[in-house]
Amino acid sequence: MKAVMRAVPFVGLAVVLLAPSAEARPARQHIPGSSHAVLAPLEEAATACFAETVMANAKAMRLAREGRWVEAASVIGFLCRPEVDRMAVAHDRIYGRGTGARYFKGAYARHLDKQLADRLQPQLEPKTVASAEPPAEKTPLGDGAAESAPEGADH
Repeated sequence: MKAVMRAVPFVGLAVVLLAPSAEARPARQHIPGSSHAVLAPLEEAATACFAETVMANAKAMRLAREGRWVEAASVIGFLCRPEVDRMAVAHDRIYGRGTGARYFKGAYARHLDKQLADRLQPQLEPKTVASAEPPAEKTPLGDGAAESAPEGADH
């Protein structure tokens, strides 16, 4: 019993000393879009990859037009795996082992939809194209109707 009583203050001291460092660690997490010299270019490369590959995939573009950005990125996400892996590895080196995967699935993924919307929305806007030809449904009927009737047909 005496040994247990002697150990209690040491356990309490260890908790007091280690608790502030455990609480401080999440505060050091990187925020997407911030200007961290190492992570910012890697985030940019990953986001650019997602944007380019969404534009090149019909299903992903359909989802993007519906505003379902994260789903659009997930359709083609495996193509951007090298960029994501580089970002996660760099995050692990800076903030500790295992933080890169959590960062990608958490903070980065939460901001990806806005990043993709900002980049791709201009390409999703319908564009009007000028044409010298009138639309087919507005072609006057009298202008060629007689010419298109087969010869010898009774009217």
